[in-house]
Amino acid sequence: MSRRLPPLYALRAFEAAARHVSFTRAAEELAITQSAVSRHIRTLEEHFSCRLFERQGRSLQLTEPARMLLPGLREGFDSLERACITLRIDDATLRLKAPSTLTMRWLLSRLSRFRHLHDDIEVQLTSAWMDVDKVDFQHEPFDCAVLLSDGHFNQDWEVTLLFSEWLIPVCEPSAAAEPWTLERLQATELLHPTPDRRDWRRWLQRMEMADAVSLKGGQVFDTLELGIVAATRGYGVSIGDLVMVAEDVTQGRIGLPWPTAVASGDSYYLVWPRARSGQERLRRLRDFLQAEVSAMQLPAVELLG
Repeated sequence: MSRRLPPLYALRAFEAAARHVSFTRAAEELAITQSAVSRHIRTLEEHFSCRLFERQGRSLQLTEPARMLLPGLREGFDSLERACITLRIDDATLRLKAPSTLTMRWLLSRLSRFRHLHDDIEVQLTSAWMDVDKVDFQHEPFDCAVLLSDGHFNQDWEVTLLFSEWLIPVCEPSAAAEPWTLERLQATELLHPTPDRRDWRRWLQRMEMADAVSLKGGQVFDTLELGIVAATRGYGVSIGDLVMVAEDVTQGRIGLPWPTAVASGDSYYLVWPRARSGQERLRRLRDFLQAEVSAMQLPAVELLG
């Protein structure tokens, strides 16, 4: 069946103008002139035999036909964008999304080594604060992501377990010179790397100290990284991830006041869509990160699963 559609460039100009409610801003976004946007709108108005915009004083308003057209048009452009991303040219660049603390504490140094070993692959890393780790490969410009999760992912993704999260208290090195007691922990300022205080709650419950140590008060942060930094500067004791702090503990920059790590139930995974181009490059990154995990030496602490 022959489809008689208006020109795609005219539809694109309308979508931008309708979204901004401005011909000027639409022209800036599309890198064309305002008069070109106006011509494209007139083309559509002639095609549909109706007005799409009206002037009310100095303000631009969408007509009722324009408001009817816009949602379907936006959905259509989203679908086009998803299709183009899926078949994007294999340009030797991997776009990786990862949580901010993982990036600073573990991933950056390893990606530097990866680039040195694989100079034909560029990894473009975006570090993001995520209250709940997630990625939308259909709408976000990423080829792969490292996420903290319980392991339930989209069935169309490749999923590789990197390492489990082990929660452990952290402090400045001198504060861990002597073994801690429950009384000392009760008298110490607890630093919370999440607003809901879930990490301390998990650790205390597994240690059977939830009823003895209060979670009220204490400075609250948005990330593990901020909590760790505050603890190492002597502002209290925070909860960290054993893998994230391992190198700093070994080099004497972070102390472990209570050498017992508790499994949070979540793990870090490398994920990517099976339909994405560049599968060989993604597998090379996966193999490298898995080798890095295998080579890690963790501090000698008790592990409670």
